[in-house]
Amino acid sequence: MIGIDEQEFRQLADFIHANYGINLGNEKKQLLLGRLQGVLVKKNIGSFTEYYQQIMADKSGSEVATLLDRITTNHTFFLRENQHFEYLRSQVLPYLSATVRDKDLRIWSAGCASGQEAYTIAMLLADAFDGTPGWNKVILATDIASRVLEKAVSGIYQNNELTGLPPAWEKKYFEKRNESERTVRRSIQSEIIFRKFNLMEPVFPFKKKFHVIFCRNVMIYFDHQTKRELIGKFFNFTEPGGYLFVGHSESLHRGESGYDYIAPGIYRKPGGGGYCDPKKDKSFNCR
Repeated sequence: MIGIDEQEFRQLADFIHANYGINLGNEKKQLLLGRLQGVLVKKNIGSFTEYYQQIMADKSGSEVATLLDRITTNHTFFLRENQHFEYLRSQVLPYLSATVRDKDLRIWSAGCASGQEAYTIAMLLADAFDGTPGWNKVILATDIASRVLEKAVSGIYQNNELTGLPPAWEKKYFEKRNESERTVRRSIQSEIIFRKFNLMEPVFPFKKKFHVIFCRNVMIYFDHQTKRELIGKFFNFTEPGGYLFVGHSESLHRGESGYDYIAPGIYRKPGGGGYCDPKKDKSFNCR
């Protein structure tokens, strides 16, 4: 057994927080030990001090990639927190189809994990804009963990991972790969750009703003200051009248973010065509 003392834990935890925003309090010490101990054994590394030095010395980025794959939790599934997708379908997409004049629609799935969220959004867009020519629909899906991104890019899922999807979607948007797996059809995969991306980048490199940003169940791992700064960057890259979706267990401090609260986990940036006060107007433009 390879142990980890307080100094080694804080050294590693501070590095993770400073570079990737993930806040590991002292209560996470055993979790970190459990997830990384096998890595040290496999690499024949005798201590966490030596492991940290190896991460610092590695210029390829492979050691950090392994670290992030091990410490991040990437639990997700199709139609998770389905109220958000229903709101996107019934309220947001009709609003955007009526107000985005250049027909250039941009959505970001930040913290996309193994891709189910991004593919769900793509299927909703396919339904909403079926037979409507001229639209450029781009979904950017990003995550910091290489392992889950590989699965997302492949578009391959076990049959039991499709449980809960509408039968019409399974028939229309998936094809059989073998007896136990299905693959997302190319027409849906082509709508999504998957990229590895660190949300802690000081400056986001995007040329255009997004009409919708999903960042659900990601900020629960951040401290308040990190979360506040990230929301500020999201706000700057949201089109006026655009939406931010966060997890149901997450919330934005009122008066601090610039977004208006719409419903649990749903926020909207003031401005944009057809903008209204969500406290007064219950039409689809607001609700």
